[in-house]
Amino acid sequence: MGTVALARCGGRPFGTHLFSVWPGAAFAATAFPVRCAPGDNLALHVAVAQAPPGSALVVDVAGEAEYGYVDEILAVAARTRGVAGIVLDGCVRDVTAIAHCGLPVFGAGVSFREVGHDAGGAIGRQISMNATGPAPLPVRRGDWIVADDDGVVCLPRGQVSTIIAETMSSITREREIIDAVCAGESTLDLLGLDPSRVTGWEGGEHTNDPAPRGRPRQLNPRRGDRGGEGHPSPRSRRGSCSTVTDVYGGD
Repeated sequence: MGTVALARCGGRPFGTHLFSVWPGAAFAATAFPVRCAPGDNLALHVAVAQAPPGSALVVDVAGEAEYGYVDEILAVAARTRGVAGIVLDGCVRDVTAIAHCGLPVFGAGVSFREVGHDAGGAIGRQISMNATGPAPLPVRRGDWIVADDDGVVCLPRGQVSTIIAETMSSITREREIIDAVCAGESTLDLLGLDPSRVTGWEGGEHTNDPAPRGRPRQLNPRRGDRGGEGHPSPRSRRGSCSTVTDVYGGD
């Protein structure tokens, strides 16, 4: 269950400026919020020592992104103590070593600018991410964080069951559409699109009627037509997070 589907069904996306430090990095875990003082990562070190195993550190760097808040030492320490992953709206460094360590880390960039270790901060309190984005994103302890190659989303506690149920239904519809595409169906028909709105369209009059010569009947998820029984997608979903439904126990 990946971030694209979750965001489409109510998950709250982090800023598009965040990226996975190494390809294929992914996790699903409850949030342990961290607020660093600008240019300082003392609070991150304290969080690594205190966060419950299996949780994810979600780090607000107070708008001062151009520092290397997470390095090899901190990543190895976090991995050793059972942290599931780190998301921060600041930069990281030692990216090759972090990838070798295997800790999923999502940040805003790479910088070898040194941080301090004595300016305080806070852990376990509500934070606000997306400081440089279009809208702040509040993150509270116990919210669910899902991250993969497509981005990072927050599932607010109390809404997780609803979002997961809607996402599973959406994934089923998408797989049915992909099966139909692989069988030769047109995406114009499947999605109910009007190609005549595009200059240069030469297909003549467009119809949503099923195509002749034995092709599968159309699916139209916008009308609730899920057609057939559905089959597993022929595509693999690298970087997707299947663990969110496996480990979540309730709102």
